Amino acid sequence: MIGIILGGILLDQLTKFLAVRYLAPVDTVPLWENVLHLTYVENTGAAFGMMKDARWVFLLLSSVAIVGIAVYLFFGYARGVLATVAFSMIVSGGIGNMIDRIALGYVVDFIDFRLIHFAVFNGADSFVCVGAGLLVLSLILDILHEKKEKKDT
Repeated sequence: MIGIILGGILLDQLTKFLAVRYLAPVDTVPLWENVLHLTYVENTGAAFGMMKDARWVFLLLSSVAIVGIAVYLFFGYARGVLATVAFSMIVSGGIGNMIDRIALGYVVDFIDFRLIHFAVFNGADSFVCVGAGLLVLSLILDILHEKKEKKDT
């Protein structure tokens, strides 16, 4: 759990550092033309650029969410490995973007998936979204397991 959180934060901050250093001067680098580019963006909004310039709102809301999830995790309320991994990824992504908001006043985004004209995002955004997906999967599996147990009794 702590390893996932710290590893996620480290990976996020390292990739953002590299984006600032190497992408900011050139703006965009196509990895696969018109499909996937690395594009430097300074995002003053929430995930995927929503609600621009509400920095203090995001800091407050994300702080409350991170503390709540961390308490939930550290007191062992997460049921199972999958839920623990999911919550850990969400916390690491939240902290990764919070570091940027506090230190820079914006979040560094750089993954530009142009095939579907999606917003430019970063590793922390990905951790939050993948963590949320894993959490939904964990809940579905728990429900199915409980139904099976009731059926067997």
